[in-house]
Amino acid sequence: MLSTLMKLLSACLWPSSSSSGKSSDSTGKQDGLLWYKDSGQHLVGEFSMAVVQANNLLEDQSQVESGPLSTLDSGPYGTFIGIYDGHGGPETSRFVNDHLFQHLKRFAAEHACMSVDVIKKAYEATEEGFLGVVTKQWPTKPQIAAVGSCCLVGVICGGMLYIANVGDSRAVLGRAMKATGEVIALQLSAEHNVSIESVRQEMHSLHPDDSHIVMLKHNVWRVKGLIQISRSIGDVYLKKAEFNKEPLYTKYRLREPFKRPILSGEPTITEHEIQPQDQFLIFASDGLWEQLSNQEAVDIVQNHPRNGIARRLVKMALQEAAKKREMRYSDLKKIERGVRRHFHDDITVVVIFLDTNQVSSVKGPPLSIRGGGMTFPKKL
Repeated sequence: MLSTLMKLLSACLWPSSSSSGKSSDSTGKQDGLLWYKDSGQHLVGEFSMAVVQANNLLEDQSQVESGPLSTLDSGPYGTFIGIYDGHGGPETSRFVNDHLFQHLKRFAAEHACMSVDVIKKAYEATEEGFLGVVTKQWPTKPQIAAVGSCCLVGVICGGMLYIANVGDSRAVLGRAMKATGEVIALQLSAEHNVSIESVRQEMHSLHPDDSHIVMLKHNVWRVKGLIQISRSIGDVYLKKAEFNKEPLYTKYRLREPFKRPILSGEPTITEHEIQPQDQFLIFASDGLWEQLSNQEAVDIVQNHPRNGIARRLVKMALQEAAKKREMRYSDLKKIERGVRRHFHDDITVVVIFLDTNQVSSVKGPPLSIRGGGMTFPKKL
């Protein structure tokens, strides 16, 4: 146990001697609407990553950053995972992909550590930054006010795992049970989707004077009959009344002005001490979880080779989507983007292995990779 914690602590506090230059892990491959990075190395193990596009414009964005988690050479060091599931367009998820990690590095430098407070401030700065974009573009592009994104983040640092979330993407841990050797699924992220009764109750308690704060529309629960999630980045039209008026499309405008934000951008953040029996983490947008249960996903990862495991999860989800529509998987793959959205959502999957028994030499060049093929060397 001590060696495990020292391994993770050292990865967080001290950089590798070869911490400059481009990592060979910063590449992926494209196969039609599928982008994948079958195998790569982060500071304390391997990872696998895959994205499949369904929307006309890819609304899912994602990133894995491994190495410095602040702007200071002194650290902290670790691995950052981000899954950003956009809706209404790709603008918010792209903005989050460009800015959230940079804010986190800045606040980690100010605090000289990683913490819940650092992550919360990074979310707040990202939300405020996108509000600035909406304010600037409102006169010429008012529909930007109705664009938003879920935002799931994982940070591995100093033997700790931090999970932050707004929206309904999900992080699941695969943990080995000592008695049986079985690997069980543990959901680590809290979800903010009003299909969940406790989330509906939360909305009613926050808005006791509004009996229509959550409405059942076409057999789906939605906030004000418009959106399924109660927390997000963006969606300014449901956070600030001055953006819920003409020239915003009528379908987004509420009949009565609101006095306080309807949606929240505040993340639910939890911290977990990584245990030796913690095998791997699955981070994914809700496109995966609409097709596979937590345990089904964990079983797939546990029972198959690591190489290409994220791509395998995407394939299994697509096979389930095809089965639901009583069609062949091979036929589903032929459907073009845009039309494909009628069969499944954009799906992003990142599998992070926690190889806590590896020697410290695992620390190689820093890594920065974005799902969908946008890759960058680390220069900071």
